Amino acid sequence: MRTQVGIIGAGPAGLLLSHLLHLRGIESVVLERRSREYVERRVRAGVLEQGTVDTLVEAGVGERMQREGLPHHGIELRYGGAGHRIAFERLVPGRCITVYGQQEVVKDLIAARLAAGGDVRFEVNDVAVHDAATDRPYLTFTEADGTEGRLDCDVIAGCDGFHGVSRPSIPEGVLTEYRRDYPFAWLGILAKVKPSSEELIYARTERGFALHSMRSPEISRFYLQVAPDEDLAAWPDERIWAELRARLETVPGFTLATGDIVERGITPMRGFVAEPMQYGRLFLAGDAAHIVPPTGAKGLNLAVADVRVLTEALARLFADGSTEALDGYSRACLPRVWRAQHFSWWMTTLLHTFESDDAYARRLQTSYLDYVTSSEAAGTTLAENYVGLPYQEETS
Repeated sequence: MRTQVGIIGAGPAGLLLSHLLHLRGIESVVLERRSREYVERRVRAGVLEQGTVDTLVEAGVGERMQREGLPHHGIELRYGGAGHRIAFERLVPGRCITVYGQQEVVKDLIAARLAAGGDVRFEVNDVAVHDAATDRPYLTFTEADGTEGRLDCDVIAGCDGFHGVSRPSIPEGVLTEYRRDYPFAWLGILAKVKPSSEELIYARTERGFALHSMRSPEISRFYLQVAPDEDLAAWPDERIWAELRARLETVPGFTLATGDIVERGITPMRGFVAEPMQYGRLFLAGDAAHIVPPTGAKGLNLAVADVRVLTEALARLFADGSTEALDGYSRACLPRVWRAQHFSWWMTTLLHTFESDDAYARRLQTSYLDYVTSSEAAGTTLAENYVGLPYQEETS
């Protein structure tokens, strides 16, 4: 086979890239290790920045999101027995977030690609990158039926996540990897229960952090700060709900609704960036290039930002043969990546408890929370980063 862009990974980054390229008349083939059912049911992020929403709408894949997504115009910071609302409509007028599950974005993108005759191949194994340093790279793989395949292309996009094959395909010594592992994890659950709040609640308590989120008017999403090596089996439903109540029912009049837990898991907390995000004709996007702790809700949104830049650069390449924008891809993406890294680190350290903290450190946290919730300038900084900074002309 031959195509213009070979894409590894059918997550939001790979699928959106394929769709945006299609709109520019550029061919691509997407290779995905998992089944279609698996990627459409994989629960991940659910908070979409304003720029992500705008991108999906402009690409013609936002109709269901606009109909079923939940726009939020603020979040609550809950600590010290009180709730404090960060009001987006006042601090960043005209910008908000939309709660719409990543798996729903994936479903919409797969439907759009298949409806347009796109080549998306699931259950593809043994994908390997070859000759990435040349202008004739190619991929080898094994189809679901065992047939061995080869895909020749002009460019390879590695959109296969943190544990994928793309980044390890880059020779040792080329990348500089920056990493921070946090001394806790998140225990996340999905429950069949109406949300107890109309907006997300970020709760800081002496027992640890908790987050009340949602996926729909009938489905709620919750997270608890736990030990990094926590055993999920040690958390039966009763213990999860008891701990959520202890961390969230800290303000007068708030009662947490409970229901059937339909999914649970433990997510490690880490920050990671690989620089540069490219090698020859291999370009990394999304989690293949960077990871953020989920506190700032930036992972999916950073993937969309990467793909926007990469699409413009590829459009220039195939329009007139210019490689200038492609050569500057990593340089264009990294400022936003590091801004998101800092914001995610800041939110994480502001709201979580650390075993190493003493009374002095805890008082510093409270002092800064008081500042954020009382200062117009500090609140605006949180709000504009949370809803997402406007896109710049990164490829210029």
